[in-house]
Amino acid sequence: MTSQHHIWIIDDDDSIRWVLQKALEGANFNVTSFDNANTILEVLKTNEPDAIITDIRMPGIDGLELLSQLSDKHPDLPVIIMTAHTDLDSAVSAYQGGAFEYLPKPFDIDDAVTITQRACNKKLALNETTSTDNNSPEIIGAAPAMQEVFRTIGRLSKSVISVLITGESGTGKELVALSLHKHSPRAEQPFIALNTAAIPRELLESELFGHEKGAFTGAQALRKGRFEQADGGTLFLDEIGDMPSELQTRLLRVLADGVFYRVGGHTPIKVNVRVIAATHQNLEQHVKQGLFREDLFHRLNVIRIQLPALRERKEDIPALLNLFLQRAIKEQATDNEDIEPKSIDKETMSYLSSLHWPGNVRQLENTCHWLAVMTSGQTVHISDLPSELLTDRKNIGNETEIDWMQSLSTKVQQMLIAGEDEIAQQIISKVEKILIQATLQKTNGRKNDAAKLLGWGRNTLTRKIKELDL
Repeated sequence: MTSQHHIWIIDDDDSIRWVLQKALEGANFNVTSFDNANTILEVLKTNEPDAIITDIRMPGIDGLELLSQLSDKHPDLPVIIMTAHTDLDSAVSAYQGGAFEYLPKPFDIDDAVTITQRACNKKLALNETTSTDNNSPEIIGAAPAMQEVFRTIGRLSKSVISVLITGESGTGKELVALSLHKHSPRAEQPFIALNTAAIPRELLESELFGHEKGAFTGAQALRKGRFEQADGGTLFLDEIGDMPSELQTRLLRVLADGVFYRVGGHTPIKVNVRVIAATHQNLEQHVKQGLFREDLFHRLNVIRIQLPALRERKEDIPALLNLFLQRAIKEQATDNEDIEPKSIDKETMSYLSSLHWPGNVRQLENTCHWLAVMTSGQTVHISDLPSELLTDRKNIGNETEIDWMQSLSTKVQQMLIAGEDEIAQQIISKVEKILIQATLQKTNGRKNDAAKLLGWGRNTLTRKIKELDL
């Protein structure tokens, strides 16, 4: 099978290189290994991989120094930093230096493979979103709500006014933002996207506005932020509702006069950027609660585009299923393999069109990727569907249980798509917090009674209350 991605491994430890190379090759990556980083920049002049995995401490050029040089000369190349030194300073330095991910040793091989795949996907996505090629994916939808979205995009085609896109997670907000850019006077300029919720709070300022060399530990080179990268074009800020309050103030100033300072900088930088923001949250409610600046809200909310949930445009589901399924099949095919199209039978199409789809278009697309791999025949039948989609067909007799299990499944899928780590711990902590709060409310705060209802000992309940900061 032909490899899709080329990975470089840099580590002075022979055993680490060997184990990692075998694991990645087993996952269909093409791998080249180096025992030091001294010649990497020279080799990059003639050949660039899809991602680099490098140790942080090596003789000669170490990982952080290499990261600094790559951030300056190859800013779009994802770099995964690995180290046995699992202290916070090293992790923060790696992220602030522009690392895609931080991988502490000893690491799980499956985690390393997953992170590497995410890094390659990021580079592909960056190439797609910064391209001015007219082959970027179009939005499809015959439902009246989507036709209104199309009309709004058309009316804005000669404008560079700010737009706020709202809608549930997975409804395609970034695709709408890209379409607004593609059909605007700035179509030939950069389109830069940033999910503000996916960047650690302490690093978001540097990500947006860049930093000067020496601005903080690990800032070994000047780095341009997303505003500078998008100068003349469009900056898409996804999940704007999660932006910290102190950065909301800085963003407001940039929107007002187009001027900002890099972190650690003293020279004003002027840019001409169209900002398109998106959120799944109720910003009006956030404003009332003091979580979001009202003046920033009005700056962003010049034009509002409300995307409908997939359940509100069910007539579009068959077309979306056919599109995503055939696209997923093509992605699975290798250069030397004939592509055999698959189809969904009438009963299955009708059933899929009737589902609630809490994860919206993103969940639908993920389902098609699953079907492209797991369906053995050329026709998809109901029996071929993943088990979580068949829950509604089982005689459970408790619709509430179905709903929350489906919601949990969707949440896990969204976290996986976002590339989040330690998903089990995150989910378990939230579930335990809900259990404890509900039970304590039931017992009017009596911990002994609550512990009995939960099936825990009193000490266990006390410890968890402390750990969860309740």
